[in-house]
Amino acid sequence: MDIQELRREAQTMQPQLTADRRRLHQNPEAGAVLPETVAYVKGRLTEMGYHPQELGGGLTATVTGTDTGRCILLRADMDALRGQEQSGLSFRSENGCMHACGHDMHTAMLLGAAQLLMQHRQELSGTVKLVFQPDEEGFTGAKSMLAAGVLQAPAPSEALALHVHSGTPSGTVLCGSGTFMAGCTLFRITVRGKGCHGAMPETGVDPIGIAAQIWLALQEITGRELPAKTPAVVTVGRFQAGQAPNIIPDEAVLEGTVRTFDRAVTARIMERIRQLSEGIASAFRGSAQMEELASAPPLQNDPALTEDMAALAETLLGREKVYRLKEGGMGSEDFASYTYELPCAYLLLGAGVPQEDPRYGQPMHNPKVVFNEDVLPLGAALLTAGAMHRLER
Repeated sequence: MDIQELRREAQTMQPQLTADRRRLHQNPEAGAVLPETVAYVKGRLTEMGYHPQELGGGLTATVTGTDTGRCILLRADMDALRGQEQSGLSFRSENGCMHACGHDMHTAMLLGAAQLLMQHRQELSGTVKLVFQPDEEGFTGAKSMLAAGVLQAPAPSEALALHVHSGTPSGTVLCGSGTFMAGCTLFRITVRGKGCHGAMPETGVDPIGIAAQIWLALQEITGRELPAKTPAVVTVGRFQAGQAPNIIPDEAVLEGTVRTFDRAVTARIMERIRQLSEGIASAFRGSAQMEELASAPPLQNDPALTEDMAALAETLLGREKVYRLKEGGMGSEDFASYTYELPCAYLLLGAGVPQEDPRYGQPMHNPKVVFNEDVLPLGAALLTAGAMHRLER
């Protein structure tokens, strides 16, 4: 395998990669059901000579060279976020969803890798399984594909994935060994009181006041119940109640997330959220119910596989473009579910800073975020080289 030749081939695919990315970007879909996205990806794979199969809301396709019995999995997520795009791009979305996390970039890069792998099919020492996944943002996509048998027939021995990263110089690869990303659990607290007129609060039970007390109490969990060296974040991002300014409603709803690097710590925090919610609501004559909505565990990168991919990235992009990280951040990713089933390497690929272009560098999930499309061939080449290299190993 000539890794620089792969890069040159990928570079010649820039027009197609850009076209794929922009087609996906302009027609985003959020959640677990992505009919237009699946149809487009399926069509593109079929054009390349694949026989894609729908599975768990997503797609899989395989390419085999010499049948050694070895298999490696490459994964890309396809879903978008709900929200109005404000990027100012000529190909921006206008349907109320937006690829603000770069999943359109990931899908385009894996389509590029699919093309390169098909072109180099005779050089493959085994099988590459391509996985295009829905609902990463809702933390159900990986689990649904795993439950549907994505690790069977053929069974991969390793998995690789890339994620673009706004705010990191274009073409830079960040490689984190071990626990690289936090686990995230989404929760909802439903507080029930008794509605009444705002002029006579004594005749009702105010769920807004109860919910506010619960919110305050949740801050004490990380501040006073966990060791200072234990990373944990409890965030409430939704607080909704009532329809009129002069009416006390029957119900208030809080929704939020718990992020930690340890599943046992998450379980402890979730139990305390339940206890505090129920206890505070009862003390103020109301009731509360806490429920888990979805979750992704902490992402565990296999140290040996990640180091091997970091060395490969150095060969492809140059040593100055690769950074090995000892610590990860509190962001989450549902590819983590794969990391408990087989050795995995999940790498971040820099997609632009303001010094390169004033439009670059906005935070992920920001309605104004813009990614540098020049990194598309780099991602395609890195995925292809990674698959071919690991099969040879």
